[in-house]
Amino acid sequence: AHFDYWENKLLPSILVDSRADLLIYGMGEKQIVEIADYLAGGAAVEDIHYVRGTAYLTDNLEGLDEFVELPSLEDILKNREAFADAYLLQSKELDPFSGKTVVQKNGQKFVVQNQVPFPLSQEEMDAVYDLDYMRTYHPAYEKYGGVPAIEEVQFSIISCRGCFGSCSFCAIHSHQGRIIQTRSHESILREAKKITALPNFKGYIHDVGGPTANFRHPSCAKQLEVGVCRDRQCLFPKPCPNLDADHSDYIELLQKVRALPGIKKVFVRSGIRYDYLLADKKNTFLKELCQYHVSGQLKVAPEHISAPVLSLMGKPEHRIYEEFTRQFKKMNERLGMDQYLVPYLMSSHPGSTLKEAVELAEYCRDLGYMPEQVQDFYPTPSTLSTCMYYTGIDPRTGQSVYVPKSPHEKAMQRALIQYRDPKHYDLVLEALRKTGRMDLVGYGPKCLIRPGREKDSTNTGREKQVNTSKKPAYKKIDKKTNYKKKTIRNVHRKK
Repeated sequence: AHFDYWENKLLPSILVDSRADLLIYGMGEKQIVEIADYLAGGAAVEDIHYVRGTAYLTDNLEGLDEFVELPSLEDILKNREAFADAYLLQSKELDPFSGKTVVQKNGQKFVVQNQVPFPLSQEEMDAVYDLDYMRTYHPAYEKYGGVPAIEEVQFSIISCRGCFGSCSFCAIHSHQGRIIQTRSHESILREAKKITALPNFKGYIHDVGGPTANFRHPSCAKQLEVGVCRDRQCLFPKPCPNLDADHSDYIELLQKVRALPGIKKVFVRSGIRYDYLLADKKNTFLKELCQYHVSGQLKVAPEHISAPVLSLMGKPEHRIYEEFTRQFKKMNERLGMDQYLVPYLMSSHPGSTLKEAVELAEYCRDLGYMPEQVQDFYPTPSTLSTCMYYTGIDPRTGQSVYVPKSPHEKAMQRALIQYRDPKHYDLVLEALRKTGRMDLVGYGPKCLIRPGREKDSTNTGREKQVNTSKKPAYKKIDKKTNYKKKTIRNVHRKK
């Protein structure tokens, strides 16, 4: 049973609503082939209850030897704490080596989730990605003018699968696993050569990566024998002492790809974990990355700056990101290159009040940066953040968590990050009033917005002028915020 954001309520397993005989979860390649073999051998689909990575409905639990039973659908509908308990129990069984079968009663039947499938070997990964894909969108989209975004993925290469980063708001570690699975260099080079032969290829490989581009082997040696730790993360709250942070294989792979005839440049765009990069004692990857694989801007995902919010997100402390920015800048200066970091930021994550949102806006101000895109958190099934969103509880600690849910507050939190956009003026002003931060309204270099016209709070349609005795300090604004003069003139002309 899971929380559905669109319906804003708990729903039973999709097996209950769909009445399917069998559900495949995860990436599915092993299960599809195994089930096909059983069916070809004469097995009835309603009897195939023994394949890893599948789930099914049953009237009773006879024949199941060892399993973990979650609070039932009826229990979690009555009690949100039971939903938090159910999430925590299930999340501990997502390892193929130590995980057990998970059971939950949904109505009169039991949902049985078989154990997680084992990760693909490198040979299996190669076999999957060496298949003869069409490498474009379906012809049915031609009548709509095609799919503009196809170029970004058409010239990108998947090199790995899985993620031990385990961010709270991400479900990748649930359906791909925390154990990294990789393709061989030979398989990736074969695909790169195919890409160079495409008629619209212009010499640029847009990405060689995966969920996290710089993960190219398991986080520690023991994982392929005993699995990942049940109660410990590899990178959070700080890197595990057993973490094997090494970029040697990834560097060698990128060097081989960019040396192929017909390839001008190989970018890394699928994102890197900067805390993992900093944990690499060899300290060789950053130079390689900056010198050869950044297209002027490198996108990274600090997500926030507030310590309480970052902790709930499962992200490293802000000082780690600050250290990475320092090293990135220093490396580019050393190489004589003019390249920048583009931070991804998230609004309205559980734990973020308007106070934390204002702090994030101040950080953007100090950077002289307004993101074009902001990810406003919304809950998706199978994530820790979704559990916190629905229950208001951190299932790991049992402590209460503030959750911004009203569309209006979420709009204010998002607007604060993009406070320079004139269309967000009213929302930003309201947020600053609510948080008692009217010191950020004015003409000083630390102010977020200028005093302006706003609608009267009596909602009569009249407007009133916010009184101020100061005049705009145009030159000072230009100097402090690194705005181009043309931009400033345009902004004030609109005002």
